[in-house]
Amino acid sequence: MEIKEITDKEQWESFASSCRDKTFLQSWNWGEFQKLMRGKIWRFGFFSAKGGELLGIAQVVRVSAKRGTFLLVPHGPITLDTLQIANNKSQILQILLERLREIAKEEQASFIRINPVWERNEENNALFKGFGFLEAPLQMHPEASWKLDIAPSEEELFKGMRKTTRYLIRKAQENADISISQSKDIDDVKPFSKFHEIVSKRQHFTPFSLEYLENEFNSFAKDGQASIFWGRYKGEVAAASFVVFWAGQGFYHHAVSLPQYAKLSVPYLIQWEAIKEAKKRGCSVYDFWGYVDPVKQKDHPWSGPTLFKMGFGGKAHLYVTAKDLPLSLKYWPTMIFEKIRRMRRHL
Repeated sequence: MEIKEITDKEQWESFASSCRDKTFLQSWNWGEFQKLMRGKIWRFGFFSAKGGELLGIAQVVRVSAKRGTFLLVPHGPITLDTLQIANNKSQILQILLERLREIAKEEQASFIRINPVWERNEENNALFKGFGFLEAPLQMHPEASWKLDIAPSEEELFKGMRKTTRYLIRKAQENADISISQSKDIDDVKPFSKFHEIVSKRQHFTPFSLEYLENEFNSFAKDGQASIFWGRYKGEVAAASFVVFWAGQGFYHHAVSLPQYAKLSVPYLIQWEAIKEAKKRGCSVYDFWGYVDPVKQKDHPWSGPTLFKMGFGGKAHLYVTAKDLPLSLKYWPTMIFEKIRRMRRHL
């Protein structure tokens, strides 16, 4: 097996679309977005020695922050059916790490962080441990997600929801003062960002900047892969969702919900409309993004949102937890800093 950089968007996207397990963090457009925000990315392909068949890809981002510089592989590598090439995982990691160690020297990165969407099991955990990886003190992207198979008909999907969720959707549909609209206009990101800041103060989290949201939206919207769903009550915004559609999946990535309209159930209707839009686009999966166990982790900030997502039906997908490979002594101050940050955020 050999590793090569991929510069052809069509080749990258075609392969990614053929993979079962993936998220848009390994999409070409997420890489373009990361170029705007962070400056440097690398796109690697893993090719068989005989025949040159493309077996996997990995998008790597150089992250430079106050806590240090490191190389991040978000939700990657992604591969063909993992059951068919289970024996190649170790080889893929080996040659990827060899290349990343070289890049780390050039970029003065103190560690490598990786969190593929490979199943969380003993085999995969042992694989990373064998390469010297440690548990990362802080996750940068979801280590578990709630996903819904949307191949069934709308009627079947509706029946598969929790009874309360169905009731709240119907209630919102019957309210003539509630309207849902979909926007693909970059100008709508600015008001979305404004509401995001309002919600962040109430829920005590750090919001994404306007620059971040605009760059992300623009990177995907140019290929028709992003929409903002607005939910209004009597013409006033009550809730909104930022959804990415990529490679046969819809991703519920950002959301806002204003407390004064909480009793109107607008977010439920927004999600239902987004799911229906995903079906219209030919998607087979709707990914609600981050998941935690609401019973075992009832005090986690994501517990409430997870219960909301679960009401639509679906199941949890647990990924290998984020792993760090220290490359220098500079890693350890970063590790301590992130542990403190995690405790402060009650994660």
